Parts: sequence; structure tokens; C-alpha cells
Amino acid sequence: MEYLRIGLQLIVGLSLLNVWLIQYNKPTRWRGGNATTIMEEFKVYGLPIWMCYVVGFLKVSLALVLIAGIFFPFVIQPAAIGLAVLLLGSIIMHIKINDPLIKSFPAFLFLSMCLILIYIS
Repeated sequence: MEYLRIGLQLIVGLSLLNVWLIQYNKPTRWRGGNATTIMEEFKVYGLPIWMCYVVGFLKVSLALVLIAGIFFPFVIQPAAIGLAVLLLGSIIMHIKINDPLIKSFPAFLFLSMCLILIYIS
């Protein structure tokens, strides 16, 4: 069970760091609407730009805490809960703008992994 937990922590944590730190200004098939960057995506959702910075800070911070949970297990549940809330928000935003469900797939997948981490930690 420990290997599953660590694997999920690494998958979720590193994937979110990739999205927010490396793929930030690159187009992907998962972006909301016709957005090509994260900033454009937040505009498509009708959210203010400052919200992008807040969500980005929270996702990067919680992803790092989730990875740190490999060594400090007591931080796993709070990090996974925080990320689950943010990922649910991502799914809701995709639904709000009538995106095809496939665009919500990464958020749904990582939400599911966070829920598993909450349950097994």
C-alpha cells in the first residue's frame, strides 16, 4: 500500500508541477475553450487574472507538499484535500463553458487519485 501511496503522490505532484511550471504558456488539448495558455484559460472561464496567480500558487504549493509527504506522511491528507477541491473547481469550470468532457479528463483523473490518497493516508 505504501508503494501505491508514493506512486500516486509522485504522479499527481509532478504532473501538476509540469502543468503550472513547464507547460504554463504552451497549448495543450486539455485547455478550456480555445485557450492556448493558462492565462487565456482563466479568461475563457470568466475569472479574473489574479485568480490564476492564486490558483497557481496553491496548486504548486500543494503539489510540493504532497511530494514532501513521502517523507512527512502527516501532510498528505491536507495537501490531497486542498488539491481535490481545486481539481473539482477545474472540472466545474470546464462544465461551465460547455467543454467536451474529455477536456476534464486530467482534472478528473487527478481528483480520483487525490481521493484515493485521502482514503489510504
